[in-house]
Amino acid sequence: MSTTSYPLLQTINDPADLRQLSRPDLKALATELREFVLQSVSQTGGHLSSNLGTVELTIALHHVFQTPYDRLVWDVGHQTYPHKILTGRRDRMHTLRQLGGISGFPQRAESEYDTFGTAHSSTSISAALGMALAAQRKGENRHAVAIIGDGAMTAGMAFEALNNAGVADANLLVVLNDNDMSISPPVGALNRYLAQLMSGQFYAKARDVGKSVLKNAPPLLELAKRLEQQAKGMVVPATLFEKFGFNYIGPIDGHDLDSLIPTLENIRGLKGPQFLHVVTKKGQGYKLAEADPVAYHGPGKFDPSVGLTKPATPPKQTFTQVFGQWLCDMAARDGRLVGITPAMREGSGMVEFEKRFPDRYYDVGIAEQHAVTFAAGMACEGVKPVVAIYSTFLQRGYDQLIHDVALQNLPVVFALDRAGLVGADGATHAGAYDIPFVRCIPNMAMACPADERECRQLLTTAFEQDHPVAVRYPRGSGAGVAPLPALDGLPYGKGEIRRERNAAGARGDAPRIAILAFGTLLYPALQAAERMDATVVNMRWAKPLDEALLREVAERHDALVTVEEGAVMGGAGSAVTEALNAMGLVRPVLQLGLPDVFIEHGDPARLLALQGLDADGIQRAIEQRFLPAAQPVPGA
Repeated sequence: MSTTSYPLLQTINDPADLRQLSRPDLKALATELREFVLQSVSQTGGHLSSNLGTVELTIALHHVFQTPYDRLVWDVGHQTYPHKILTGRRDRMHTLRQLGGISGFPQRAESEYDTFGTAHSSTSISAALGMALAAQRKGENRHAVAIIGDGAMTAGMAFEALNNAGVADANLLVVLNDNDMSISPPVGALNRYLAQLMSGQFYAKARDVGKSVLKNAPPLLELAKRLEQQAKGMVVPATLFEKFGFNYIGPIDGHDLDSLIPTLENIRGLKGPQFLHVVTKKGQGYKLAEADPVAYHGPGKFDPSVGLTKPATPPKQTFTQVFGQWLCDMAARDGRLVGITPAMREGSGMVEFEKRFPDRYYDVGIAEQHAVTFAAGMACEGVKPVVAIYSTFLQRGYDQLIHDVALQNLPVVFALDRAGLVGADGATHAGAYDIPFVRCIPNMAMACPADERECRQLLTTAFEQDHPVAVRYPRGSGAGVAPLPALDGLPYGKGEIRRERNAAGARGDAPRIAILAFGTLLYPALQAAERMDATVVNMRWAKPLDEALLREVAERHDALVTVEEGAVMGGAGSAVTEALNAMGLVRPVLQLGLPDVFIEHGDPARLLALQGLDADGIQRAIEQRFLPAAQPVPGA
């Protein structure tokens, strides 16, 4: 990307350069930075609306605080592109979310300015509090700042941290980036002056002195507190943050550097927990994103002068769309069904369901733990909850999954989107662990559909059960097998043989190999099997295993290969070996899946190939293990 259009931005190699700029230059820098973000994301894809909204806030924070000595912790992290650009990664933005490139989220290994790795929400206050108290213990006069969005403030973890911070007496600043416009943005010189006044030393000292003088006269102290609250109530919205022990400041315009910088400078000199409320606008400065921030939340590549356009040829139906259609169809058939999401309506495919069944749609906010227990409570009363949740986010509700759902054997369906690798979002969003952590829980079942048709059918099967069932499916589209319009299910806990080896034409010394596929890797397994003449079993269920089918296949073959897009350790392959041991059947088993490492961002197909989970990789692994004299795979 050319830097000729960014005369100020190209001079900023780290925040120290930023701190040398005058206020007018900072405003000019904001204009350049916003345009750079827009042009950069349009070429790589990524998060856009949220990053356009944090340009001035990012500049102000790095201008006022001595980063990286002072710690900035960005919640979720998909609003940190301006932060990355200003902290020495401008020239690498063209690699954003690509294999070998920079992450779309903060990563400690990527930069000293990324003080804490974030991608799941509502962790920033806890982490920043830990940093603040650690600095206090070490005698270091450093600041810790948590920047958290209004959506992330709906999670219980954020309030747990606030509750702790208010009594910890830490020098912690929490910046609430309110970008949903739920509070009218304050405007005018008076509001700016009051916000700065309330964050200033005079106000803080006057308040503390007043409390000290009046502490021996409780009635007068209580009267003073009430007067203070009423005075603040004239210029700030009613807030509970003061009750947590924070000094609340704001709301102020998060796009106004003349308000942000003086207010942050005043706060920097205050002691104890501070809470700054800033109001920003998603998509700020790009009219199309301002008008539709949801559409521009995470776009692919596009022309900024045109905006998002529909592809010339309709894309294949995604698993998410299959789920969304199934949810509407099953709701029309069964009035007991309700849909629950922890703030992922669009991502989980529930937009149409909310339109058609608004009284049966529940968005509980970014609160995965609550979502699971809320579903359990409904199930106790005869309702049939379907919890649409990303695989990686169910990890946050694991205790509730065990104690509130499975232990009580409640019929809750978990639709686990984004199972397996997720591409550009990387390790923090990969659904690598759901098979191991679900299959070890009593009463739980886990279905692994191989394609879009099976996804719809297995969702129906799951809904028909009287105990909890999870159905895992990947991001994007699959083999393109169109779902049937009916709501017929598949046999519970049963798999199928999809390909039989040609016994008549096999070499006498060649081992008889059967590939047991779990989920969408059935199709590359079939490709590999065609080349090698192996049997292929579509297992469909990681739990319960179809043990009758497993025994029958194991008795007819010399070696078994399990294939899954999930963690090998404790996964479906482990379930197969456990079952064989219990049967007393001794067969060599090759387990193929995701290794014991965190797999970073990149093109999904390329990532699978690098893990040996494409057709060539499956064939190569089988030949190396069982056919050492075989010819190498072409192009491998």
